[in-house]
Amino acid sequence: MYSLRRQRDGVGDSGTMSTALWVEDNDVKFEYHARPRVGVAMRVGSLTARSYQYQDYWQTTIITEIIEERENYVKFRTGNSIYEWWTPE
Repeated sequence: MYSLRRQRDGVGDSGTMSTALWVEDNDVKFEYHARPRVGVAMRVGSLTARSYQYQDYWQTTIITEIIEERENYVKFRTGNSIYEWWTPE
């Protein structure tokens, strides 16, 4: 289980998916069960559709800075937000 929350308002998502996305050679690349790192966007949530009533995942823009990092926790900055990503210990 992974969790992702935007610090300023608490929005985000949790689920079994934590995927890093980036563009390389004009193709979108994916890394599954990924930790946040500079140069990628993070997508956290459900691998399968939940329902029309709820979102399936939350995706950030590209990570520009890692602010804090521990074994199961990463605090990072994107172009306009600060996020916290974690897994249960």
